[in-house]
Amino acid sequence: MASLSLTQIRAKSSFPEFAVTRRVRPGRVGLRVVASESSKKPAAEPDLSVTVNGLHMPNPFVIGSGPPGTNYTVMRRAFDEGWGAVIAKTVSLDAAKVINVTPRYARLRAGANGSAKGQIIGWENIELISDRPLETMLKEFKQLKEDYPDRILIASIMEEYDKAAWEELIDRVEQTGIDAIEVNFSCPHGMPERKMGAAVGQDCALLEEVSGWINAKATVPVWAKMTPNITDITEPARVALRSGCEGVAAINTIMSVMGINLNTLRPEPCVEGYSTPGGYSSKAVHPIALGKVMNIAKMMKSEFNDKEYSLSGIGGVETGSDAAEFILLGANTVQVCTGVMMHGYGLVKKLCDELKDFMKMHNFSSVEDFRGASLEYFTTHTDLVRRQQEAIRQRKAVKKGLQSDKDWTGDGFVKETESMVSN
Repeated sequence: MASLSLTQIRAKSSFPEFAVTRRVRPGRVGLRVVASESSKKPAAEPDLSVTVNGLHMPNPFVIGSGPPGTNYTVMRRAFDEGWGAVIAKTVSLDAAKVINVTPRYARLRAGANGSAKGQIIGWENIELISDRPLETMLKEFKQLKEDYPDRILIASIMEEYDKAAWEELIDRVEQTGIDAIEVNFSCPHGMPERKMGAAVGQDCALLEEVSGWINAKATVPVWAKMTPNITDITEPARVALRSGCEGVAAINTIMSVMGINLNTLRPEPCVEGYSTPGGYSSKAVHPIALGKVMNIAKMMKSEFNDKEYSLSGIGGVETGSDAAEFILLGANTVQVCTGVMMHGYGLVKKLCDELKDFMKMHNFSSVEDFRGASLEYFTTHTDLVRRQQEAIRQRKAVKKGLQSDKDWTGDGFVKETESMVSN
């Protein structure tokens, strides 16, 4: 990025211990917190606070860019409920070009497709970025930072293939006091002909050029939001980090067709009898998102100084266990969007409680204690074959039993007898 100078701003708020550190690239959370060994003292409550690219959050749960961050009222609600950070709905310079349709959502349930019963496991949207005037959104960003000076507000931005437009947009959002920028390189639908969203994220040469413009201008941390609609997600992630971004967020929604109404023969969501492919989210995408995040995390660990960059996991998070999986794969924060649309802003309390329960179960004191702990257990299929063959050889060796009468022991007599039984 253009500047690495540090300016710390501290102000009163309901979370006075969390200071906003602007434009900094220190390591992530510092010393590990070790659980008390004293059996006489009650175990300390797990600490959910995280420090990501110099931004201090009370917990790792972030409102993902979308309807839950579309205006001042809902973003204020998110802060009041206790979310660690809020990423506003994506803005661009000219909102007049953004025209949404209704209906623009379709849902997939665990029962038969189209059934009104069953748990919602999939959610498709054909919604565009914010259709509100940029001036209005900027005014609300500024008001939010005045009302919640110590809470983290992140602006999501997207523009056409125009260096001057990107520079103007960055300058205007930064003037509101936002803490970081997430660049939408991944929206799967709407205006690809203008080289916006996934049209950039799927073209590494274009991504490198646009990321260069952005990082030369921005003075706050920048996260690049990745599209899963690509063969190898590590390629654009690598380009974004090499071009100056401090972090990567993954994944955005998956390009999809939700289904066909078998009575009308029309696709869903149906707008005047027609539809268009949209972005798929919710619980059904969670395994796919975990796979993409795992690949990015392994790449970041092997090719970059892992402690200088951040990773935000996104995809189907509705429980603390869902979040723990992302963190175990290396994510610093976990974003939730569709989950909030389904369960409300109060979901964060459940997420925090369940994540703490997981941490207590394993005696983890901080998020950093277990971040990335499961990465080492992923390997190649060839290595799995080798490991299993070796394990089989060892089990066969054990089953051969005793070689001589002198090998019998009194303590293990029953097991020793069983080791020589043929079936």
